[in-house]
Amino acid sequence: MAHFAQIGSDNIVLQILAVSNDDEHRGQEYLADDLGLGGTWIQTSYWTHGGIHYGEDGEPDGGIPLHLNFAGIGHSWDGTGFAAPKPYPSWVLSDGYEWEPPTLNTNDGYIWDEDTTSWVKPDSPYPSWVWSDEHGMWQPPIPYPGVLTEDGPQAPVYDWDEDTTSWIEAEAS
Repeated sequence: MAHFAQIGSDNIVLQILAVSNDDEHRGQEYLADDLGLGGTWIQTSYWTHGGIHYGEDGEPDGGIPLHLNFAGIGHSWDGTGFAAPKPYPSWVLSDGYEWEPPTLNTNDGYIWDEDTTSWVKPDSPYPSWVWSDEHGMWQPPIPYPGVLTEDGPQAPVYDWDEDTTSWIEAEAS
């Protein structure tokens, strides 16, 4: 499948549609005329990110990076590449059309603060929790008593109670 992004009059991506490989070579004509959708359609590659083409294994494969990034709804098109919306006024667009902060984040878990144009530790969710530099996140003073999986906690589920600084079993919903 080949993907094409519809570009609005303001050069913002409106939608992305897949076209069969048989119609890839004439995607603009196929979408605008044959399907009657009109507009301007620019091909975009699902395998391109930051000016690099990746293979199905997630590793760079030396392929041609089509338009620097895979387009997304709300991304901009400038005739060369697709770029996501600018996240902060201080960030600049890299050669690979990715937004970069004025300073690199050297601390896991830190978030960008535009007011200070720096990376800061996020606010703690609870006063009793402590910051873990090893994990880059706030952690409770006592470990979670339940079982956590990739899909989330298994029953029973526990909630943090700041008043008692302990885990309590959540009520079933």
